Amino acid sequence: MTDETRPDDGRTPSDNPDPQGRPEFLPAGDQPERRPEPGWGAPSGEPGDTTIYGSPPHTFGSPEFGSPGFGSPEGVRGDTRAYETPSFGFGNPGGEGPSYAPPGPERPPYGLSSPSGESPSYGFASPSGENPSFGFGNPGGEGPAFGRHGTPPPPQRALGMGAGWAPPPGGFGGAMTLPRRGPSTSFLVVLAVVIALVASLLGSVGTYLLTRPGSGTDPSFNLGAAPTGNTNRPPESVAGVASRVLPSVVSLEVGNVGNTEGASGSGFLIKDGYVVTNNHVVALAAKGGEIKIQFNNRKTTTARIVGRDPGSDLAVVKPEETFGTPEIRLGNSEEVVVGDPVIAIGSPLGLTGTVTTGIVSSLNRPVIAGDESGATGEEPAYISAIQTDAAINPGNSGGPLVNARGEVVGVNSAIATLSRSVTSQSGSIGLGFAIPVNQARRVAQELVTTGKAKRPKIGIVLDPEWRGEGVRIASGNRSGRPPVDAGGPAEKAGLKAGDVILEVDGLRLQDGNELIALIRSKAPGSKIEIKYERDDQEHIATLVVSADEEPVPTPS
Repeated sequence: MTDETRPDDGRTPSDNPDPQGRPEFLPAGDQPERRPEPGWGAPSGEPGDTTIYGSPPHTFGSPEFGSPGFGSPEGVRGDTRAYETPSFGFGNPGGEGPSYAPPGPERPPYGLSSPSGESPSYGFASPSGENPSFGFGNPGGEGPAFGRHGTPPPPQRALGMGAGWAPPPGGFGGAMTLPRRGPSTSFLVVLAVVIALVASLLGSVGTYLLTRPGSGTDPSFNLGAAPTGNTNRPPESVAGVASRVLPSVVSLEVGNVGNTEGASGSGFLIKDGYVVTNNHVVALAAKGGEIKIQFNNRKTTTARIVGRDPGSDLAVVKPEETFGTPEIRLGNSEEVVVGDPVIAIGSPLGLTGTVTTGIVSSLNRPVIAGDESGATGEEPAYISAIQTDAAINPGNSGGPLVNARGEVVGVNSAIATLSRSVTSQSGSIGLGFAIPVNQARRVAQELVTTGKAKRPKIGIVLDPEWRGEGVRIASGNRSGRPPVDAGGPAEKAGLKAGDVILEVDGLRLQDGNELIALIRSKAPGSKIEIKYERDDQEHIATLVVSADEEPVPTPS
């Protein structure tokens, strides 16, 4: 609402009542001359120029309609005595009320100016120099009201504010809003690198998942050619020893008359084409059966029994042809010690040329091989054996046990089983036994020369019911035989019935079987030292091992 009769106070009435028009702001009249300062309107920042570019964006009053005051309830312009300057004003011409600008003619800190030189207002010029208002309405009916009774709103498009302009601290009527800074160049570079790496990884995984074969096969897979090499081995190695010994080892297949029963085993070639093996391997052929021998070159021939000794479980056979097979070297079993490496060679389960390795686990181990009941009509073999952990299985019987020089130190003969019995028909559990080669050498020589081996003895009968330490000589006749043979080795050494033998050559005896095995491993004529006890007194005697006066030849 306008009042045409009110003084214009130096303002020129507007010819454009259109609320959307751009009102012109003229310099205030009758104000003291001050140094002009840049105003809101001119883009070039020329002082006080607001006549062409109109009001700033937040202008709420207009010279055409009067400038209503913010503080007066009656709407009287400039009356701020009671209510003082509003918080949005930047100066008060009367010096009253709060102001953000320092008093006096100094330049306002935000570059805002007033045509009259007074404290700056919020970008509004008043022709009379009085306090501007935001134009929120006038209770007294004077001045325009924002949106009341057709009062025009602020201009829609305000232009530049001039040089040096800046928003007041804290923003317009609230917290100051600063422009947001964008990400730095280094951050963008790092982000780009990370994105590239992730994309590359995802691409690789996707390619693998799309191209991998579904069945697990790969047509392009290739392990390459095998490396070149040679088969030469050092002579002292297991392979070197085996290559020298294998040609002298044979396998035997034995059947009785009519081939209703069979047995298999191994053997080795000695001087003059004889083959040493176990008695239990060729026993079936002793009654008219057949022996076939296969050599390492896989040539076969037949053979005949030269002689056998059930008491030592040794036998010698003669093949019809040897095919140039070299003889094996015999060693010395007296030089064997526990821990020596050994190699067992034979034909376990018919697998010719099998080589196994191990060590000497023990010496002088008493082993009874064969049928102790006598059902087969042959006496059992008592062996003071070399114990080894080299695998010995059925079919190894009669094969050689050699040392690291390739010399025979034993003849594989028996194995122990979990049932605590000795049999050649069970698998190896690492407890194999071999006849010492010194005993095999003597027996083989006697079998070749006489057809029968001598039985070593010391001329005593043992008490089987004795359970004390050592071995006791029987106190009376047993089966018509006296406890001590008259004129025998024991009687000559001073032993009597009832004496307890404690040691033989320094070896403490555990039972009678061990004494028998030790005596049978000795050659007739060899001397042994015996410690015995009589009437709680220990004595030592030296005996010379004897044998049967005349060996009875066995037909070849």
